[in-house]
Amino acid sequence: MKFITRNTPLALLLMAMTSVFAQAPKEKVDGVVGVVGDFVILDSDIDLEYIQLKARGVDTNQITRCELFGKQLEDKLYAHQAIQDSIIVTDAEVNSFMDQQIDAMVEQVGSLDKVIAFYRKKNVDDFRSYFFDIIKNNKLTEQMQKKIIDGVEITPEEVRNFFKEIPQDEIPTFGAEVEVAQIVVKPVVSEEEKQKVVDKLRQIRQEVIDGSSFFSKAVLFSEDEASIGNGGFYKINRKTQFVKEFKDVAFSLDEGEISEPFETIYGFHIIMVEKIKGQEVELRHILISPKYTNEALKEAKEKIELIRSKIMNNEISFSEAAKASSDEKETKNNGGVLLNPRTLEPRFELTKMDPVLYGQISSLKDNEISQPILSEEKGIGKFYKIITVNNRMEEHKADFAQDYLKIKELALRDKQIKTIGKWTEEKIAETYIKISQDYKQCEFTNNWLKK
Repeated sequence: MKFITRNTPLALLLMAMTSVFAQAPKEKVDGVVGVVGDFVILDSDIDLEYIQLKARGVDTNQITRCELFGKQLEDKLYAHQAIQDSIIVTDAEVNSFMDQQIDAMVEQVGSLDKVIAFYRKKNVDDFRSYFFDIIKNNKLTEQMQKKIIDGVEITPEEVRNFFKEIPQDEIPTFGAEVEVAQIVVKPVVSEEEKQKVVDKLRQIRQEVIDGSSFFSKAVLFSEDEASIGNGGFYKINRKTQFVKEFKDVAFSLDEGEISEPFETIYGFHIIMVEKIKGQEVELRHILISPKYTNEALKEAKEKIELIRSKIMNNEISFSEAAKASSDEKETKNNGGVLLNPRTLEPRFELTKMDPVLYGQISSLKDNEISQPILSEEKGIGKFYKIITVNNRMEEHKADFAQDYLKIKELALRDKQIKTIGKWTEEKIAETYIKISQDYKQCEFTNNWLKK
């Protein structure tokens, strides 16, 4: 299953830990350099920001401590206001996320003792307490930022005015783009194999009802790699980017209820709902995908070769063939045309295209059809596809009619930034803020010194 994730200090530090582990940082006195509401900022928090940036491969030579301190002040303001607004991040949510990150860190450097030594903590409890606060504050910050801009919308008139106000010499240039279409043929999984999976999930469901741990069953049997480590756990709402069938079942269950096996494009699932909190559901699930045979894969290749042959012989158009024969539900009714997941429009900017897809279309001429391509996706398995490029658009300056969706995205982002700026200005004025003498010479973007 595909999910959107947010980088965290723990995840970002994995690379840094590997490269600098043996070089213990010099000891220095750590002190409070700032206070925002109930939150304090330590000098070591700024050191941690530097390590995070280096872990991402960012050149930090041009980044000042004042800039990083300003970012810390912003983060603490968000977290402080999140608490004032009764935004809740549960200890269970933080601990679950922390366990995943610690496991990844241990796998990277070899042992938990090395991780603890790297952070110069006394023991496991000291280490977990330290990162518990970091993770919780990050999640509060994230949710507060989301709350600020969630209600921000933009009208067509605002988009038009935004574009008109861009000076001629600053109008953005959009890179070369292509429209791509594909036909997918998946190997047929026998009904017998599907029934085996359904029977297995029913057996697991009954064992959980009889007292077994759903967490343990998910670790042992689930094929959803993203959630195995935390026992199949997810927290979702109606807007979470899960497939419709999954959400329909999740929101139909009561607390403690376990679903019967049901099918999505990824395979068969069972869901157990743990908690319902307003519009959010905390659940665990187990995914098992039925397996296909080598013979079925061979038959899929033969089928797509036949489809390609008919298109090449002008017996049927690519679009018609997609509608009639493609196994990809998301694209078949649109003639096989792919939607860019970032913009939700049928155009891909070459410089921002997925490298695998770019490699598959880079040598194709307009309306040329690729040879059958064997592909594989997690949760779906192997399948064959053919690809064509419907049309290309060369690099060009933004045009309001032609590039409306991109311009709308820029205009919305601009409005969101202004909304956050106004919110920040208001909250700084009404929040207790103290800056240490060492940082009062900084030139901040926001009025942290309340001059």
